[in-house]
Amino acid sequence: MTTVTQALIAVPLMALVILGTRALPFLLFSRRDPPRVVRFIERFIPPMVMAVLVVYCLKDIAWTAWPSGIPELAALAVVTVLHTWKKNAMLSIFGSTAFYMILKAVL
Repeated sequence: MTTVTQALIAVPLMALVILGTRALPFLLFSRRDPPRVVRFIERFIPPMVMAVLVVYCLKDIAWTAWPSGIPELAALAVVTVLHTWKKNAMLSIFGSTAFYMILKAVL
């Protein structure tokens, strides 16, 4: 169990580490172009992360049991339609999450 003293030391240290990781790219690349590997990561990692999240969200569906997976697949359709229509990630994420939670409560 963490003591109060340990928590009071850990929280500011974690805040400094997070601030440092957020500020480091701006400090390193403010006066020059980023290297090719950074541009590659910037371009291809977000779609790869999204693909992993889709697989993670659909991994527990029992495809052979009816009606398993209906809320998940319906929410996937809603996020796809919302994002294609509005091109707004926050609307897509929150809209499909709300839709999914409503379906899970009803079904």
